[in-house]
Amino acid sequence: MSLLPDLPFWAELLVFAAAAVTIWVAGIFLSNYTDVLAERIHLGQALGGLILLAVATNLPEIAITYTAAASGHLDIAVSNILGGIAIQTALLAALDAFGVRQRRPLTYQAASLTLVIEGAVVLAVLVAVVMGTQLPDTLIKFRLTPDVVLITVIWVTGLVLVQRGGGALPWSNCGEAPDSQPEPRGHSRTKTADKAADKGVSTTKVLVVFSVAALATLVAGALAEESGSAAADHVGLSGVVFGATVLAAATALPELSTGLTAVRMGDYKLAFGDIFGGNAFLPVLFLLAVLVSGKPVLPHAHATDIYLTGLAALLTVIYVAGLVFRPAKQHFRLGVDSITVVVLYVLGIVGLVALPA
Repeated sequence: MSLLPDLPFWAELLVFAAAAVTIWVAGIFLSNYTDVLAERIHLGQALGGLILLAVATNLPEIAITYTAAASGHLDIAVSNILGGIAIQTALLAALDAFGVRQRRPLTYQAASLTLVIEGAVVLAVLVAVVMGTQLPDTLIKFRLTPDVVLITVIWVTGLVLVQRGGGALPWSNCGEAPDSQPEPRGHSRTKTADKAADKGVSTTKVLVVFSVAALATLVAGALAEESGSAAADHVGLSGVVFGATVLAAATALPELSTGLTAVRMGDYKLAFGDIFGGNAFLPVLFLLAVLVSGKPVLPHAHATDIYLTGLAALLTVIYVAGLVFRPAKQHFRLGVDSITVVVLYVLGIVGLVALPA
C-alpha cells in the first residue's frame, strides 16, 4: 500500500515537512476539541475519557504504525513507537524550561502519587516490550501474539489504577504533595470547555472539527511515514534511526504545544499525566502492527529497539524520582531531573547512531 508515487528527494522532503506541519496544527485542534468533547459527553477523567484522550493524541503514531505494518516497514513502526516514548519524556524538560513561570521545577509543582502510578505503568509496559523480544516468532494465533496481548492488558489495568488514584488514595492529602499546584488536575481542560461554551460553540461544531482534525492527522501521519522513510533511504539513514529521531520528533509536536499550554495555565499535573499516559499507550500499537502485518513484531526487534526501550525506561525513572524527591532549585530554568534527562537523552541518541543496525 502506497499513498505516494516515486518522487525526487526534494519533493519527499517537502511532503514530509508539510505532513509534519499538518500533524502539529491539526494535533492542537484535535487536543483542544478532545477536551471539549470529553466534557460535553461527561467523560472527563473517567476511564472512557482517558481512552479517548490516549487514542486522539496518538493518531499520528496510529497512522504511521498502520502504514508501516501494511507496507512491510515494521522496523520503522517499532522504532517510531519506542523512540516516541523517549522523546516525549524528554519533552518534559522543554515544558520545565519554557512553560513553568514560578521559580520551582516542573516535578516540584506537579508531584502527586497518581503521577508516580502513571510512571510505573509506563515502566511495566516497557518491561513487557523487552520480554516480548525474547519470545519465539512462532507464538501467533488469530493474528495475535502473547506479548501484545499482555501489553494491552497492562495498559488497561494501568488506566483503572490511575482512575482510582485520581479519586482518592489512602494517604494524607489523597496522595497530593504539599505546596504543589493550587488548582486540581485537569482544570485547564475544564476552562477550555467553558471558553468554547461561552463562545457558543455547538456540540455539532465540536464533532465536525474533531473529525476533520482526526482525519487530517491520520493522513498526515501516513504521508510522513512514506515520504520520510523514502527520504531517509536517499541519504542512507537507517529506518530505525529515522523512526526514533526525525519521525518521532515530528509526531511529538502536538504534545509539545498542548503541554506548554497546560503548564502556562498552571496545570502541571495534567501536562505530566498527558505525557505519561501517551507513553503508556504507544506500545499498545504493537497490537495493531501484528493484526495488520499478520506477523510477530517484537520477536524480530533489533538491538537498537531494545536499546530505545531501555532509554525510555531510564528517562521515565528519573522523572518518577523527581516527582518523589521534588528538587526545589532550578539551574538554567531547569530542575536537576530535567537536566539529567536532557544529558542522558542526547548521549542516548549518540549511542543509538553508533549501534550496529
